[in-house]
Amino acid sequence: MRVLKSVWQYYAPDERTLFFLNQFRLIVNECIRVGLAENLTSLRSLYGRLSQYDLYSKHKLCAINAARGILRNYRKAKRKNPRTKEPYARRLRLTSCYDVEIQDDMLILPLKAKESLRIPLTSHVQTSIANFQVRSVTLTENTLSIAYAKDVQEIRPKGFVGIDRNLDNVTIAASDGTLVQHDLSESTRVKARYRELRSHFKRNDARICRRVSQKYGRKQYEKVKQILHHASKRIVMEAKEKQYAIVMEKLTGIRKLYRRGNGQGRWYRGRMNSWSHDQLRRQIEYKAKWLGLPVITIPPRGTTSKCSICGQKMRPEENRMLRCPSCGYRVDRDVNAARNILEAGRLRFDLIDLASEGVVREPSRQEVIPKLDARKLTLWRVDRTLR
Repeated sequence: MRVLKSVWQYYAPDERTLFFLNQFRLIVNECIRVGLAENLTSLRSLYGRLSQYDLYSKHKLCAINAARGILRNYRKAKRKNPRTKEPYARRLRLTSCYDVEIQDDMLILPLKAKESLRIPLTSHVQTSIANFQVRSVTLTENTLSIAYAKDVQEIRPKGFVGIDRNLDNVTIAASDGTLVQHDLSESTRVKARYRELRSHFKRNDARICRRVSQKYGRKQYEKVKQILHHASKRIVMEAKEKQYAIVMEKLTGIRKLYRRGNGQGRWYRGRMNSWSHDQLRRQIEYKAKWLGLPVITIPPRGTTSKCSICGQKMRPEENRMLRCPSCGYRVDRDVNAARNILEAGRLRFDLIDLASEGVVREPSRQEVIPKLDARKLTLWRVDRTLR
């Protein structure tokens, strides 16, 4: 299995570099324009129309692929919202995956005949990409990003770790019965502080407000990313020590719960819509795959409300506690969700089925031949779930 990571640094571009970045941007916009006008799905036929742009043909192919991805996302968004605006690339960027060389602590990227870009690499970047294969390079106005890859062998896990992501914490339930909760309330406070700060802007010029808001947005993003980085690193390293697979919920579309008109206040909607659940999932996923740990995603339906002992629907109590009316089990809702996620991931990975489903009968023979190693289900709650 091949896994990817990336590392980035700042650099100082010259006028020639900015010219080539602008050429790449113009090619992307030209491909987007033609793709929308002629309703094209494959843009390879546009290659002959790009002769006026002063770049290597391999960079033109990268621009075509970038435009194709932008158009695919635009059409997908338009199916959900017909009022989606047509895409247009405004930022300078250049992405290349051909002829990338690292020599004498320098990145060498050919741009056209007898012209190449040479960028000195920092010690951190050099250490990160050492002994790995460089896959692609992305340049912006002042940043350089290098994607590198390696081949890893996915391990056979000895157990599982169920991760329940919440606004202020991450609750982890492991196969050995341990429960760990990582506090993320600092990230919530950072977002609330910057959200309140942006609400006090009194400038009449929208451009200045946008520029200042982007500056504070970048500061907020970096602070929150660092908090999530430390939490995700601890989670993955603990799973690596025990050789455990990681199980998480797939929270796609959860923003629909906090739209305007759902009977919720503006403060509450802003607080919940700033939840960085996907950023935490992405960090855990790529770090786990880099170490060869399997990552399993399950649907989130019923993970919090279902009793982790008997499977009945639980009733909420005060202080985020739940009580089961059937078996009387009382537990914190985050702990209950983490245990349900753990059990769902174990069932999905182990491929546990009923014994009646694990055999087939061949028409030419009378005896039953087992085709799967279906082990007996001893817990009645698991049998009830599979029914």
